[in-house]
Amino acid sequence: MSRTVSSWILSSARNSSVLQGKGRLYSICVPNRNKIKWKLVFSKTCLYPAGSCSLDNTFSLKKAFRHTSTEEEHFSFPLSPSQINDLLRAGELSHKILDLNGKNANSVLRFESNQLASNTPVEDRRSAATCLQTKGMMFGVFDGHAGSACAQAVSERLLHYIAVSLMSRQTLEEIELAVECMKPVLPILQWHKHPNDVEYRERTSQYFENLRVYWQHLLDLDTEPGLSLEEAMICAFKRLDSDISLEVQAPQENELMRNIALQVAFSGATACVAHIDSVHLHVANTGDCRAVLGVHEEDGTWSMLPLTRDHNAFDEFEIRRLKREHPRSEEKTLFVNDRLLGILMPSRAFGDVQLKWSKELQHSVLENSCDVEALNIYQYVPPNYHTPPYLTAEPEVTYHKLRSKDKFLVIASDGLWEMLSNEKVVKLVAEHLTELHMQKPQLAFEKPVNLGYMHSLLLQRKNRGIASLDQNIATHLIRHAIGSNEYGEVDQEKLSAMLTLPEDLARMYRDDITVTVVYFNSETVENYYRNN
Repeated sequence: MSRTVSSWILSSARNSSVLQGKGRLYSICVPNRNKIKWKLVFSKTCLYPAGSCSLDNTFSLKKAFRHTSTEEEHFSFPLSPSQINDLLRAGELSHKILDLNGKNANSVLRFESNQLASNTPVEDRRSAATCLQTKGMMFGVFDGHAGSACAQAVSERLLHYIAVSLMSRQTLEEIELAVECMKPVLPILQWHKHPNDVEYRERTSQYFENLRVYWQHLLDLDTEPGLSLEEAMICAFKRLDSDISLEVQAPQENELMRNIALQVAFSGATACVAHIDSVHLHVANTGDCRAVLGVHEEDGTWSMLPLTRDHNAFDEFEIRRLKREHPRSEEKTLFVNDRLLGILMPSRAFGDVQLKWSKELQHSVLENSCDVEALNIYQYVPPNYHTPPYLTAEPEVTYHKLRSKDKFLVIASDGLWEMLSNEKVVKLVAEHLTELHMQKPQLAFEKPVNLGYMHSLLLQRKNRGIASLDQNIATHLIRHAIGSNEYGEVDQEKLSAMLTLPEDLARMYRDDITVTVVYFNSETVENYYRNN
């Protein structure tokens, strides 16, 4: 098995195309049952200047497990099951939601998340937070491209913009008064982060100042009762993208700040954010991350309900939207090889100013910058670039009123959905829930409880394979995404091979994968309908 896999990988690698000096035009193999689908993806890694926030060590595989040679005799997959588990579980995050009394009155019972890198450093990001000045929780997944800078900035800032958009006028006035008087500001969010999550500490003050300008703008609108949740999410997405564009055009305090602003603006990120307040679920999506609801039907079967559409060349609504926004003379050049202007797979994203700005503005900003080559900024104006902007960060917002049969929500980057269908993901989560239920200790014990009886229970658990079960459902999904064979079963040799791919080959076979699964509290949802 290993020899076969390694030969296939090396053969593919030797036939891949290379853009000299700018990155690699990768061929990504996406298994789909017995077929193999190849995609072309332009990939390059964001380089951080000295003294800036480096993401190189975030969720990266240990060097002993990552090959740096593509010579076949050096290409083997020696990982043990425990080593595989260590790698898969390194980015695990889980959190159970409790109120002040230690009980759960929230419609969110708990969430579990994980992340597996393909790019070095990983370009995906995730966020989870409880709103402190308004009601609800938010969960976001962000898929970066052309580097991690934009996804990093959006993951830090977008939930704040949404939370501010939802605040009452009185709360905004209180926060503004505190800032003016240089008093502590009321906390807006309670973050639920992984210990390895990073942030741009160098730009915290600037990010806060621009967030303040935004809430001052909301105060100037003088509207009551304020924005609806859908309006708030749309406004927050668009405002943050506008701020990213303006920040790189404004004078910066120093070269480091300038470089970070450039990297954020000239890289890009798609985003999918869910806001959950009681039974009210809103999902805002820009790009090709995806949110899917798992539904337990009355007859005991499971079904899935998609809450997002992929914004790309395969979506008829997106094609028609772009055709409406540009002259008829450009209809045949808007999408080339299933990519926006032949470059970008998603048709909506944050950043990517090279598909939003005029040629003149791009030239003006870059000619006054430092060495953009060192920052790995790709200077390229595509053919038929006549009527920008071609790209927008405006999200599509879906509202769903939770029912007691709605059990969980899966939000993930396209690295998961390229490997697993919506139906397969829901099936895996449902089966995992059933197995966890079986794993719970029995409440009724035979009396007296002796060592022989306890030994019998342990053997029963062992026979059911409980010991090998991933406790974190996001890990379980990632394991199946990269390790499943044509029969849908996890192949340990394939899993080992996919985890030990050399850094320059890993992106050919899998993308970064980020998954967050939110479990709903059915009892709380049922109580809502009883009381209303």
